[in-house]
Amino acid sequence: MTIFIGADHGGFELKEKLKPWLSSLGHEVVDCGNTVLDPVDDFPDFSFVVAKKVALENGSRGIVICRSGGGVAIAANKVRGIRCVIGINEKDVTHNRAHSDVNMLAISADYTDEETAKKLIETFLNTPFDGGERFVRRIGKIRVFEEKST
Repeated sequence: MTIFIGADHGGFELKEKLKPWLSSLGHEVVDCGNTVLDPVDDFPDFSFVVAKKVALENGSRGIVICRSGGGVAIAANKVRGIRCVIGINEKDVTHNRAHSDVNMLAISADYTDEETAKKLIETFLNTPFDGGERFVRRIGKIRVFEEKST
């Protein structure tokens, strides 16, 4: 699976630790920045790039990281076709993958250690979308709204 990953200065260190681990699992990891630790960079710059790439490449997933996870999630969700949530715990990530077919995961570098981040990501990557009628219907409503809003 292709995984696009991005982080600002707040998530840079965690992103750099996760990239080789993701590659070791057999995934193609595409780093969308930042590629250097820049204390004055801005999270939307990287979140938008990841989200656009995920929206264009069917079957890919995105991971974005900042201090809280909130900023990158907000930015990602501005891109049509993106459904991004902040990973709180494994149960939460499972629910969001199964019911909302989320294609991006936001992680808080300040509140998530490396091992927990790996568990959240494994859950995100390995949980299938349920495909139930009500879940498909709800995602369809989001798509219709996105089309009308642009």
